[in-house]
Amino acid sequence: MKLEGKVAIVTGGSRGIGRAISKTLAREGATVVVNYVQGLVDADNLTREITASGGIAISVRADVSKRADAQRLVDGAVARFGRLDILVNNAGILIEGTILDTREEDWDRVLGVNLKGPFNCMQAAAKVMVAQRYGKIVNVSSISGVGGAPRGEAAYASSKAGLHMLSTVASLDLGPYGINVNCLAPGYTVTDMVIKNAGSEKRFNEIREIKSQQAAMGRAGDPQDIANVALFLVSDESSFISGQVIVVDGGRKDFMSHA
Repeated sequence: MKLEGKVAIVTGGSRGIGRAISKTLAREGATVVVNYVQGLVDADNLTREITASGGIAISVRADVSKRADAQRLVDGAVARFGRLDILVNNAGILIEGTILDTREEDWDRVLGVNLKGPFNCMQAAAKVMVAQRYGKIVNVSSISGVGGAPRGEAAYASSKAGLHMLSTVASLDLGPYGINVNCLAPGYTVTDMVIKNAGSEKRFNEIREIKSQQAAMGRAGDPQDIANVALFLVSDESSFISGQVIVVDGGRKDFMSHA
């Protein structure tokens, strides 16, 4: 029970990587606030599952790209549980487009969720954590932000690269207050979003096979692979790690992003 007594917010916490992180933190004793925007059923099912296993979890709808929603999310967690120890900024979207055809509204939406969202949540959460002189912040990014972006991710890759620098700057600003800020950069990980974006089951299987061959470990990532590293970064075992981008990609041989 590495996180017993801790309170955590996981944005985009009802599905995919966020779901795995929410369950893992709850398993280790954290009270988990599962944030969602559209996945009400998924969020409620997850909180019931956690509760049935003896944990504590609630679901809260908030669009983190909106400053007021992010503030309400943090304020609600503190009002209900009295503190906030952990923030995992996992919410993210991918709208494909090259530099030639990305629409302005798509650019704004992707950066709004993927970059402004973490900024909004970090700023609100940090004020609570500064007062406590303690906090753990993990921003879930992507290898697309560290040189592994394929064609067609103009907005997505830019948002993730920006998140890396935002994490670095935040670690410098918040370190003196006992707050660790780190970034997780998953490689190809099988989630419902990845399956949907493939367009068909046949194409998904083809892509998964290609990505598996590109990884030194010979397989695609599982959400639990990412959750395991997130757990380490929000635990006190990582108390001397801050401002880092931790790549979790199975050892991608096509560009070895962690080298």
